[in-house]
Amino acid sequence: MNRAGRLRDESPRDPARPGLWLGLMMGCIGIVAGLRLSGVIGAPVGFILLALSFTLLIPATRAMNRSRNCTTSTAGRRYNTGIMVAALAYVAGLGIAVRIHDQMTLSPSVMFFVALLPTIPTLAVIYVMGRYVVEEQDEYLRHRAIQASLIGLGAVLAVGSFWGFLETFELVPHVPGWWTVPVYAMGMGLAQCWMSLRNRADGES
Repeated sequence: MNRAGRLRDESPRDPARPGLWLGLMMGCIGIVAGLRLSGVIGAPVGFILLALSFTLLIPATRAMNRSRNCTTSTAGRRYNTGIMVAALAYVAGLGIAVRIHDQMTLSPSVMFFVALLPTIPTLAVIYVMGRYVVEEQDEYLRHRAIQASLIGLGAVLAVGSFWGFLETFELVPHVPGWWTVPVYAMGMGLAQCWMSLRNRADGES
């Protein structure tokens, strides 16, 4: 189905509003990050609140699977669910790995396997995305997914390069490399929201 035909099929009054859940999640993450950076809350409390914020992915994914503006295919619903499960596993694995590193003194070989806790969900995200591009039969939806992925990759390259130069010039502190995953996810998510809002505006006009 081409873009014009899909815009006619999308309703601006779609009762499923995943953007509300995603916006609420991003707002909660921002509040938790602000409290953590300001020193109001400690690391354990901050991680617990951050993990609770990510549980909003569950109603957001359900809303996306019901929304005609997000997906109309079985592959799309499978993709949404897979990304949700992998994202929750990533947050849990990252928190556990960091906690083990801070609280225990383990050998390098054991810490190697601890580092796999957040790495395996990251590989799962890559697999889910690749599988979706292969299985999605709707050319427009596949185009949207690829475009959002490229925007997320562009965000990683831009932010990573800029921060790297600032770090080289000793203007900012060092940031671990695993921050590329959240930056990519935020870039891809913002791209998806922008495309949905653009399509809705085009449909209303």
